[in-house]
Amino acid sequence: MQIALESISGQVNQIRSYQQGSILVNDKTYNESIIVAPKLPVRIWAPQAYTELKVEHLSFIAELKPQIVLFGTGHKMLFPCPEIRLAIQKMQLGVEFMDTAAACRTYNILLAEDRNVVAALLIN
Repeated sequence: MQIALESISGQVNQIRSYQQGSILVNDKTYNESIIVAPKLPVRIWAPQAYTELKVEHLSFIAELKPQIVLFGTGHKMLFPCPEIRLAIQKMQLGVEFMDTAAACRTYNILLAEDRNVVAALLIN
């Protein structure tokens, strides 16, 4: 899936394309799960699949204090388990779970609106 987005002023992380197993951010391809924020370096994220997601994987995201977190759950949309849902509530994060392709598209839309968004994107 190619993602087109008009150039945004300043140096920000734009997701250029996504296909299962690969995410292109700016001019670099990632073959691992990542966390993307507009003006921070892209960070490799430990869980590679939804089944590996644990509460401790959320702490770095909460430290960023985003307006909204987009969780890309891989090639299909999955809902969070009760443990993850409870942790998100305690951290007071605004969160949306969706498949990774949708999370990439939504990230770029919110980025264009100059929103403080973080995308936590599972590669598988």
